[in-house]
Amino acid sequence: MIIAIPVANESLCMHFGHCQTFRFFEIDENNAIVKTEDKVPPPHEPGVLPQWLGELNVNLVIAGGMGMRAQQLFTQAGVKVITGAPGASPKSVVEAFLANTLKTGDNVCDH
Repeated sequence: MIIAIPVANESLCMHFGHCQTFRFFEIDENNAIVKTEDKVPPPHEPGVLPQWLGELNVNLVIAGGMGMRAQQLFTQAGVKVITGAPGASPKSVVEAFLANTLKTGDNVCDH
């Protein structure tokens, strides 16, 4: 499984489309992180990031906030989305998800 986290200033970026990088976590069959890699996304335009992440074989995106259109595009591409994640370190967010302890709140994006 590949999980992508939008990152700004070494924390989960609360607005999906305005991140500096995406941190990719490769997860093995034992729910262990086996590889981590940062990639700079293409410039933010509607529809670009879901397509880019889909092409990189991402299975799950965990974000603080994400617009409905992006969520729809991810769904169409078969990529699961979790919104409302806390602005914590990307690794701690992924570890909480893998341990079934990730606490989410409201989607902080309203468009």
